Amino acid sequence: MTDDALRETLLSKQSMFNGRLFNVECWQVSLPDGKAASRDVVLLRGACAVVAVDAQGRLPLVRQHRIASGRFTWELPAGKFDSPEEEPLVCAQRELREETGLTAGHWQKLTVVCPSPAYCSEEIHLFLARDLSSGPAAADEGEFLESRFFSLKEAYRMCMEGEIQDSKTVIGILMARAVLRRQLTSCSG
Repeated sequence: MTDDALRETLLSKQSMFNGRLFNVECWQVSLPDGKAASRDVVLLRGACAVVAVDAQGRLPLVRQHRIASGRFTWELPAGKFDSPEEEPLVCAQRELREETGLTAGHWQKLTVVCPSPAYCSEEIHLFLARDLSSGPAAADEGEFLESRFFSLKEAYRMCMEGEIQDSKTVIGILMARAVLRRQLTSCSG
């Protein structure tokens, strides 16, 4: 089947809500069969998240209370772009430094994930950071979090047993584990 046999075509947009972090629009679309439909779309700038692995194979996770889900979560250091023009790597470096006090000498792009593509434009850029140095953390005003190191093995177990449910964190940890294992295998072979 071709892409055109599945493609929806945007006909019009109507603003429904403009917020501090996101906007909501109602889009009228033409379906592949020619019929019309409505789509509620959440528009976000996007974000970055970092799997920062130190020389001992440990990574920092941040714990915070997420009021929307009513849960305390362990997540990768992450945050939204400051502006639409901000480069993903610059955002990732800033968020790692602000939330953990860490900087990294080596950066590798893992992937871009779309957490809810059915109704949300958000893209989260995932990075692997290595060759870490410590400094002071400086969380944003109104941001309350705890940062703690976990072994990559423990973080992987937490993902697999459902203790970590944040999608960007699960994907980042699983991908970083695979990348690091591949790199170790190619170095020892």
